[in-house]
Amino acid sequence: MAYGRAVARAGCGAAVGALLLVGCTGAGADGERTGRSAAGPSASASARPSGQPSKRPGDRAITPDPARVPRTEAQARALAERVVAGPDAWGPGYVRRTPHLTPPGHWLVLDEQCVWQRAPRPAGVLYSLTAHSELPTGPGKGPVRVAATVNVHRDANGADWDMAETLEETLRCPDQTLREGERVKKLWSQGRWYGRGNDLADDSVFETGDYENAEFDRAYTYNWYQARYGPVTVTVTSKGAEGHRDDDIDKARLEAFVAMLGRVETELGAEVDR
Repeated sequence: MAYGRAVARAGCGAAVGALLLVGCTGAGADGERTGRSAAGPSASASARPSGQPSKRPGDRAITPDPARVPRTEAQARALAERVVAGPDAWGPGYVRRTPHLTPPGHWLVLDEQCVWQRAPRPAGVLYSLTAHSELPTGPGKGPVRVAATVNVHRDANGADWDMAETLEETLRCPDQTLREGERVKKLWSQGRWYGRGNDLADDSVFETGDYENAEFDRAYTYNWYQARYGPVTVTVTSKGAEGHRDDDIDKARLEAFVAMLGRVETELGAEVDR
């Protein structure tokens, strides 16, 4: 059963249970993480065909249609633009932030001081796109800032390294600087590959921690979900704010995440061997 159809039938609550609440990690010079901090193997070093998922003993397979896996930057950009979640995917009241979309070549890495910095996009990544949205301020309410990212790698091995590095970054830097005046602290993460408490994507990661903003008088919840379909990873990030319930932000984040996963499945023509 394809992911989008499974979610439509089971509902968001079941999707969370099956995916085990995938992820939250650091961000960057513009407040959102897009890349990994250490280079994995180059695309040419991978022996795995471009769209083929990684396999572990006992895993079932999520297999993209090889003919629909992007091979060029232009193809990757077109896929990312169709998949990335704008404000409509987050729910009522969400609007575009300015700037809304990151420019071509945008990439962020976590440096040795646990600060997110801009860096050249790795050769193993065909395209990366982040869309920034927010729930604006209101009476007694601060702005809820959210983001969605799509990374299209040259092959599934590169996307695998992206997922693995996410977990490693949290161990190395449980406290991270997103930008001046913004930090996340006490980060912890959990990963679930396909067949191990996750039957919706090749891999999934959940990270959460405390979000501190110099404009706020206390910390709020920071959450980050990431999942991988073959060579494509999708990510959603949310930052809590005054006057908003975590449950409401969680619901919006999950809706955006589910929407992107369904779009990736459609774009890649993925077949799920259950």
